[in-house]
Amino acid sequence: MGIEYVLITDIGSTTTKALLFREVEGEWRLAGHGESPTTVESPHDDVMIGVWNSVAKLEKNYSVVLLKGCANHFSIQNAKYLSTSSAGGGLQMVVCGHVGRISADSAQRAALGGGAVLLDVFSADDGRTLFQRLEKLKTLRPDIILLSGGVEGAEPGSFLIEMCDFIRSAQPKPKFGYRYSLPVIYAGTSKAVDMVNDLLGDRFTVKIVDNLRPSFQEENIEPTRNAIHNLFIEHVMEHAPGYVKLKEVVSAEMLPTPVAVGEILTAYAKRNNKNLLCIDIGGATTDVFSTLEGKLHRTVSANYGMSYSIGHVTSITGYDNLQRWLPTGRIKRKEMMDIIGNKLIVPTRIPITEEELLVEQSVCREALRLAFIDHCEIAKSNKKQLLFQSELLGQDQKITVDCYDAIIGSGGALSHAPEKEQTAQMLIDAFEPEGLTELMVDTEFMLPHLGIFSKLNFEAAVKTASTECLLSLGSVISPTGYGEEGTKAISIKLSYHSGHTQEIIGLWGELIRYRPTDLDTFDVEITVFGTAKWSQKKQFKNINLGICGLFIDLRGRPLNKFYCKPDYRK
Repeated sequence: MGIEYVLITDIGSTTTKALLFREVEGEWRLAGHGESPTTVESPHDDVMIGVWNSVAKLEKNYSVVLLKGCANHFSIQNAKYLSTSSAGGGLQMVVCGHVGRISADSAQRAALGGGAVLLDVFSADDGRTLFQRLEKLKTLRPDIILLSGGVEGAEPGSFLIEMCDFIRSAQPKPKFGYRYSLPVIYAGTSKAVDMVNDLLGDRFTVKIVDNLRPSFQEENIEPTRNAIHNLFIEHVMEHAPGYVKLKEVVSAEMLPTPVAVGEILTAYAKRNNKNLLCIDIGGATTDVFSTLEGKLHRTVSANYGMSYSIGHVTSITGYDNLQRWLPTGRIKRKEMMDIIGNKLIVPTRIPITEEELLVEQSVCREALRLAFIDHCEIAKSNKKQLLFQSELLGQDQKITVDCYDAIIGSGGALSHAPEKEQTAQMLIDAFEPEGLTELMVDTEFMLPHLGIFSKLNFEAAVKTASTECLLSLGSVISPTGYGEEGTKAISIKLSYHSGHTQEIIGLWGELIRYRPTDLDTFDVEITVFGTAKWSQKKQFKNINLGICGLFIDLRGRPLNKFYCKPDYRK
């Protein structure tokens, strides 16, 4: 590229993180990092200050000169500068559609794919009165409203007039700046364009795009996603404190943080020919990304998190689901509730005792599981096929997911677990993978940085993701079906390339972790017995054992059919 350094910042809601990449002998490597609190909101009201502080720490740590000027008005020298942002809560949207399961769902997928956090979804069949909708929308402060409804060519129904009057009457105020018109994207039947412009054009900035629903069987999301992205960059960020100055400093267009994460996951999946599931669990929300045959899907669960939302996770999943991950008899219900209550009072509190850690990791499993169920409901292909099959069985949720090759965990609860085996176990328990699945973790929280870096240098970004970002935890083998606990379920024959062989016999109900002492590579041949089912090929080469080794999960599906607590046979 003709440059030695690339500086990239991710401006988060609470923290701005700066990473410096340097080209050494033709290879791009992470050279240094620095982070500082984000300053887009009061009392600073200038995003530039937080960026300056994070880069200044990087300069100090790495002894390189990058900044020129002062904290609220500077330039970057000696490096190409890129940035992503989710400051101020990121891009926040409201969706208004006709029928919740058709046009509103399509609008929801378009908004999520455009990097937005959904504040609410209003539809003609959402069960709320007009007064309830008005009161709710008045309290929200969205960046953009997305309005959809009606397949292409259909006459505009009364619902569109009602939705336009509803938006007009509520007069929602934007998150940043009250002196500009809130953008409204219309992505419904073209026969209603004039009506929408007439009803909303004098109070809102109306952007017309192609219909989300060309027909009942088709979904056309891309034009809406592009409009969301462009409005975020050109309209919304123009009014966020300090962003106008920041746009003059960056070397290329900024990206919303979730869009950048989607970019690197799509690039990584394409380069490695893998279907990926990536989950990023935060304090208040959990993002889920999946790539299937090169197509990216994203959902956001706004109330599933590890600090501010821990009470909501607890109330939704229930005591019994949390208790099943804890050692029998060790932590009573009152002690568990006290630990969770303390976390609600002090959301930034980190576990001090082993009991606190066990409870938080139990909550993490349930938050991941619940967010994944949301993903299953929303993430559909344009052929109206679910990415993943989900089936409700009594009080338990069975998730059958054998279409992805790797699971990537991100977020403090996963990335900062004291033992990486704990991270692997949380991913296995939450997602119940089937077949052969690799487990990975984002150790450096640099997926957003690599996403925008991929726009500049695709090869370097993908390679850096493999070498500096995504740490392989190992692989898990999980047949489907059930059998009597203690009876033979699977035989795994390891054929080492040095010539010797080894066989592992697994029994129903067991969770086995195998860590070979021999570093020699081997092939794996799998044989299942009785009611066990194995849909994939019988033999595998070069299974990635990562740092934890090979997990063999024979506890059945759904997982709570057998004893769920982590108890390895090694």
